[in-house]
Amino acid sequence: MRRLQSWTIPALIILLVLLLAAGTASANEAPIVRVKDIARVQGVRANQLYGLGLVVGLNGTGDGSGSLANLQMVANMLEKFGITVSADDLKLKNVAAVMVTATIYSSVRTGDQIDVVVSSIGDARSLQGGYLLQTPLQAANGQIYAVAQGQLSIGGIAARGGSSRSQNHPTVAMIPNGAIVEQEIPHSHSSGDEIELVLMEPDFSTAARLVETINQAFEQDLAWARDQSTVIVKIPGEYADNSVGMIARLEELPIRPDTKARVVINERTGTVVIGADVRIATVAVSHNNLSVRVDTYWSQMPEFLGDPAAGVNFNTGANTAEGSTVLVSGNTNVEDLVNALNAIGASAQDIIAILQAIKAAGALYGDLIIM
Repeated sequence: MRRLQSWTIPALIILLVLLLAAGTASANEAPIVRVKDIARVQGVRANQLYGLGLVVGLNGTGDGSGSLANLQMVANMLEKFGITVSADDLKLKNVAAVMVTATIYSSVRTGDQIDVVVSSIGDARSLQGGYLLQTPLQAANGQIYAVAQGQLSIGGIAARGGSSRSQNHPTVAMIPNGAIVEQEIPHSHSSGDEIELVLMEPDFSTAARLVETINQAFEQDLAWARDQSTVIVKIPGEYADNSVGMIARLEELPIRPDTKARVVINERTGTVVIGADVRIATVAVSHNNLSVRVDTYWSQMPEFLGDPAAGVNFNTGANTAEGSTVLVSGNTNVEDLVNALNAIGASAQDIIAILQAIKAAGALYGDLIIM
């Protein structure tokens, strides 16, 4: 992988010629990792909760008169205490209507506490100093799994006066351990006598390697792949009453996963990350003040005679008649191209534009992901 640095160059349009032969050398292999780093057990997952609540105790920074949600919520709350007040008669600046969200895992139990995030849904200027009143948190099925309440922690600054100042987001706050779990999430880490492992990055090659790794470790045919993302493992007799121990052993098995060829681009920061398996076919591109000629050359050594894949001759230049020459032998990959562009002072934005054009031309073999 490589992260590019930015350089500035004059903006003139000349020809960028890339002529690459298909490389024959094998790509760098992925590292050996644990199964738990590339797969999860089916049934062991996170769930999202949400609820509508009220934050009180604000110092005049709550919802304005144009926000009716908090007024109606306060009127409803007062009615529960036997006080009937019309929402039209209320004028509240110390109260804000908020949305409360949380993530609950299948491992938590009744009585455990989880963090919650509180976000303003009205026009409150700041939630600093506020206190969240008891708010039920429900899942997508409508059932309540936790109840949140507590003092808000902002981590932001909102100042008003002669000048306005804002840091971070004062309308979003957290309550560490602010919700108490009232109902557990139904889950099961095994289905009868089988365990399902789900790959985080579905891939047929990785699934096949995982099956082979498991069967070799247990010296019997316990695993088989349902598809590119799911591997079924039969629980052997010695683990019939110890599925947790079986899962723990599976998670610690070493495996070398296969990865797709990818180029990841972040145009905002000018960052390009290139996978080792990415390749480029023969293509010609013209962009700004860049002059790069990539020619396959024929090695004069007998063992490489007549083999265009023996090396690539990068001729690069910027506003020069001859330009400098960079010689790269072996693989003809994107990193070779990037090195040549860096050598003549190409900016990260130039390289991003070139890679996008090459992908659009169908000459970049790999996924191009733009963040």
